[in-house]
Amino acid sequence: MVKTRFAPSPTGYLHIGGVRTALFSWLYAKQKKGEFTLRIEDTDIERSTQASVKAILDGMEWLGLDYDKGPIYQTERFDRYKAVIQDLMDRDLAYYCYASREELDEMREAQKARGEKPRYDGRFRNFEGTPPEGVKPVIRFKNPEEGEVVIEDLVKGNITVANKELDDLIIARSDGTPTYNLTVVVDDMDMGMTHVIRGDDHINNTPRQINLYKALGAEPPKFAHIPMVLGEDGSRLSKRHGAVSVLQYKEDGFLPEALLNYLVRLGWSYKDQEIFTIQEMIDLFDLESVNASPSTFNLEKLLWINQQHIQTTDLDNLVNNLKPFMGHKGIDTQQGPELSQVADLLRERAKTLIEMADGAVYFYQDFTEFEAGAAKKHLRSVAEEPLRLVQKKFAELTDWKAEKIHEAIHQAAEELEVGMGKVGMPLRVAITGGGQSPSIDATAELIGQQKCVARIDLALQAIEARKANG
Repeated sequence: MVKTRFAPSPTGYLHIGGVRTALFSWLYAKQKKGEFTLRIEDTDIERSTQASVKAILDGMEWLGLDYDKGPIYQTERFDRYKAVIQDLMDRDLAYYCYASREELDEMREAQKARGEKPRYDGRFRNFEGTPPEGVKPVIRFKNPEEGEVVIEDLVKGNITVANKELDDLIIARSDGTPTYNLTVVVDDMDMGMTHVIRGDDHINNTPRQINLYKALGAEPPKFAHIPMVLGEDGSRLSKRHGAVSVLQYKEDGFLPEALLNYLVRLGWSYKDQEIFTIQEMIDLFDLESVNASPSTFNLEKLLWINQQHIQTTDLDNLVNNLKPFMGHKGIDTQQGPELSQVADLLRERAKTLIEMADGAVYFYQDFTEFEAGAAKKHLRSVAEEPLRLVQKKFAELTDWKAEKIHEAIHQAAEELEVGMGKVGMPLRVAITGGGQSPSIDATAELIGQQKCVARIDLALQAIEARKANG
C-alpha cells in the first residue's frame, strides 16, 4: 500500500509552499487508495509553539486535507530515537564529537580560505584520547567514506552523490535531543512510508538520510522533491509575495477548493485544463507530470481561479462559506431574502467572498446616502421623471417577480420614449445605493417591493436637494 505523509515543523504558520507539499502527498495517497499521515515534527522545542500546531491543524481542516493517521508528535517518540542512537553507537556507526562551536568556525574559515567546500572534517571520528573538559559532545553518524548514493527521484530523475562529498551529520545535539535527519528517517521507517514527497530544499539531506536508512537495515522510500514556489520577481516566496498563513486566505475570502486548485497547478498540469474539482485532482494527479522547474506565485491567477469556483461550486457550499463574512459585516441574513438567492445572484461577478459580502449589504440593510460618483452621474434632474414613473408602476404591481419588474421598467422607457439605460441606471443607483449590481429586475425582486418604492423616494429627495443647491 502507498503511504505518504506531511510533516511540518510547528515553528511558524502553515504557508503556501507547505500546503502544496501536503496537497501533493494527499493527492498521491488518495489516487493510489493509500494512506496519508500528518506528523508534527516538534523536536525543536525552543522554537515550536502550540499556536503553530493549532494553525497547522486548523489549516488542514479548512482545506479538507483529511489524514488517515495523526497527528503524530515527534516529542512523544524520544525514547525510540534514543534507542536508535544508542544502537548506532553500539555498532560503531556513530560517535561523540567534542568539537566546540569556535573550533568548527575556525575549521570552516580555513576550508573557505583554501577554496574548499566548508564541511566537518571528521576530526573526532576515530578519537580514542581523553575527551576535552567542559564540552558537551554531539553525536555524529559515521557516513560511509567510499562509494556513492543514487537518489532515484520521481520528479528530478536520478541524482548521484559521492559519499566523500558528505560529512558526518549530527544525529543528537549536545543536550541529547535528536536532530531532524535522525528523527525523519526513524519515523518514515517505523511508519512504513513508501513515498516521501517534499520540497527540493531537502534534497541535500536526502543522500545522508539514505545512508542512515541503510545503516538501520531499512529500505529507503521513493523520493519526489518538488521545486520551490517563487515570487513574481523570481526570488524565494516571502510575505510580500503571498507567503502568509494559509488561514489568511480563508480570511481574505478564498474558497478552500479554489486555493487547492491553484496550488495543484503550481508545478503540475493535465493537458490544458485549468479548473479542477477535488475529485478530478484525485483522479488525474500523478508525480510523473510534476514539473522539475520552480513555479511562480501569481495572485491575479489565484483570484481568477477563485472566481471560477465561486461561479460553479455547489450553492450550499457557497452559502456556508459566505455566512461568516456576512456576520463580520454585522448583517442578519434572517432579516431579508434567502442568502442562497442573493449568493446565486452575486456569484457571477465576485472574485472573493469579501467582495460578495460587500455586494450583498444593500439586500439586507437600508442606506441614507448614495455612492457619490454614481449619484453625481445618474441622480440628476433628467432622471426624476423616469424614477417617478417606475415608482408608480412598482407600487401597482401585484406579482413582484423579476419578469414583471422587467416589464414595468421596459414600459416606463417606452412611454417616455427613452432608452432602457435612461431608466435602468438611475433605478439601479436608487435601489442599491451604487452603480454596480446584477440584473436590476432580479436585484429588485430580492430587495422587495416595499423597500424599492421607499428607496426610489430617497433618490427623488436627493435629486430635489441637488436641484435646490443649483
